[in-house]
Amino acid sequence: MKHKAIKRRSVVLGIGATAGVTAVGGIAVSAQASSETASDSSSSSSSSDGLVFDPDGYTEITTTLTDTDGTAHDVTYHFWKAITYVSKPVDEKYQSLIVSVPVEIDGKAVDASNAPIVLSNVIAGYVESSVAAATGIGGAVGAGGPPGGGSSSASASPSPSATASASPAPPSGGGAAAMPQTALLAGYVVVEPGARGRTTTNSAGEYYGTAPAAIVDLKAAVRYLRANKGRIPGDTDRIVSAGVSAGGALSALLGASGDSPLYDKLLKEIGAADASDAIFATGAWCPITDLEHADGAYEWNWGTNVTQSTGKVVDQTVSKDLQSQFAEYQAKLRLRGLKGSGFGTLTARNYDDYLVKQYLEPAATTYLAALSDSGRETYLAKNTFITWKNGKATFTWDDFLTHVGARKKTAPAFDAFDLSAGENNEFGAGTTKARHFTAYGAKNDTTGLTTKRVASDIPAKLDLMNPMYHLVEKANPKRTKHWWIRLGTNDTDTSHVISANLAAAAAALGDDVNHLYYWDQGHGANIDLPDFVAWIAKVTGYQGAKK
Repeated sequence: MKHKAIKRRSVVLGIGATAGVTAVGGIAVSAQASSETASDSSSSSSSSDGLVFDPDGYTEITTTLTDTDGTAHDVTYHFWKAITYVSKPVDEKYQSLIVSVPVEIDGKAVDASNAPIVLSNVIAGYVESSVAAATGIGGAVGAGGPPGGGSSSASASPSPSATASASPAPPSGGGAAAMPQTALLAGYVVVEPGARGRTTTNSAGEYYGTAPAAIVDLKAAVRYLRANKGRIPGDTDRIVSAGVSAGGALSALLGASGDSPLYDKLLKEIGAADASDAIFATGAWCPITDLEHADGAYEWNWGTNVTQSTGKVVDQTVSKDLQSQFAEYQAKLRLRGLKGSGFGTLTARNYDDYLVKQYLEPAATTYLAALSDSGRETYLAKNTFITWKNGKATFTWDDFLTHVGARKKTAPAFDAFDLSAGENNEFGAGTTKARHFTAYGAKNDTTGLTTKRVASDIPAKLDLMNPMYHLVEKANPKRTKHWWIRLGTNDTDTSHVISANLAAAAAALGDDVNHLYYWDQGHGANIDLPDFVAWIAKVTGYQGAKK
C-alpha cells in the first residue's frame, strides 16, 4: 500500500454555459494551494509488473470545482500520476496517462467503480501532448496550444507548494481543457492520455511523432485501460473519447477504427497491451479530419470569402480546381442527408441548402430563442439577413457566408504548395519535416522538389488517419455506435462539410448521431458540456453511483 497524501486546491472552470456566450475551456486556479507536501511514492505509478494498473498507487486530493452555473463544489478524488501505457515506449513523456476517480462530492460519497470512463485528450494541431508533469486533474498539456491559437494554459493543478496570487485568464479555444473537471463532477472516471505529435524529433533529427503516431498512442491507452478491467476503477466497456480540433479528429478516428487490424503491427512495436482498443462513444468538437479531401471541401465552403491575412480572395483558379475535386469526391461518397432532413444524396450542388436547413438555421433559431425579447430585437437589427418568423430563423447560404466574413486559411488550406501547413508536417517522415499528401499539392509544389508525386507510403497513412475510411470504404463492425459531434458556425479552420459528412456516414450505418452547430461560435467552441456528460449517462445507461 502506498502512502496517500491529502491536498486541498481551489479550481474554477471557465466554460461558457449559455447560448451566445463565448466558450472558454480553460481552468483558472483561484486560491492558494496547500503547502502540504505529498509523501506518497506514486510519482511513477507504472507497475514494475508491466502494464498492470496499481489500484493503491494514488494520491487523494480535495479541491473546489465550480460548475458551468457558477456553483462551487467540494470534491475529493483519487489521482494516479503519469502511468506509461506501453511496454516499449518511444517517449514516456508523451506515452503516459493520468487517472482521476471521484470519491466524494459535496460531502456525499461517490462510488465510481462502474462509472463510464471519459478519455479526454488535449491534442491541438496534431502536436504532441503530455501528462508527465501533471499533479492533478486537468493537468494534460498540449504542446500545440489551444485550438485556433492563443497561449497554452498552465496546469489546472499546481504543485503543493505553488501559490496562486491571482486568477489567470483561461485560454481561448474550447472545452477540451474543461472536460476532465466537468466529467469528474458528473461522477465519472477521467483518464487523460498523452500522445506523440508531429513536432518532436530525436537526437538524429528524425520526426518520431508524425502520422499515425498519435492515433496509435491513443489506441494503446485504450488497450491499457481495457487490459486492466477489474483493477482500474470505472467500466472499461464504457470508454467515451473526447477531443477538440485535431483532438476531435483523433477522437472520431478512435471511435471509427476500433480493433482495426491495420494498426496491429504498429501497436505491437510499442508494446501495447493485448486487449481491445474499441471504445463505446465518441465526442468530437470541430474535428479537422478527412485531410486528403479537406482542401476541396474548404474551397467549396469558403472559396469566395476573403482571407484574414490578406483581405483578398485566394487564387480562384486554385480554388475552382479544388472545388471540382470536392464535387467528384462527394459524388463518390453517396451519402444521404440525416433522417428527417428531407434530403437524399448529398452533392456539391445541394450541400449548401442541406447545411442551411439541417444545421445553420436550427443553430440560429436556438440562439435567438434563448435571448430576451430586447436582446433578440437588437441582434436582428444588426443582422438583417435573418428573417425571424414564428419563432424560426431563415436565411440564404450566400448571406450566411457574408455574415461569417473572412476565412482563416489560404489555398490550399491543408496541403500547402510550399509545405508550410501543419498537416504537411503531420505527414513528414524520417528527417523530412514536411511532405505533400495529395496529388494536387505535390503537382503544384513550389519548394523545388525533384519529384511531383506523393510518396508511396502516404496512401496507407491516410487510411490510418481518416475515420471516413473506416465508415465508408470499409465499414468497421467494431466502431463506436454513438457519436456526439459539434461545430461553431463561424469556424473557418475547416469546412462545415467535414463534420456533416462524418455524421452522415455514421448515421448511414445505423449509428446514434447527435450533431449540432453552435451559432456565431468559432473554432474550438464548446458551450454545452453539461449536455455532453448527460448524453454519456444516456447512451451508456449509467444510473449513477449507488452508495
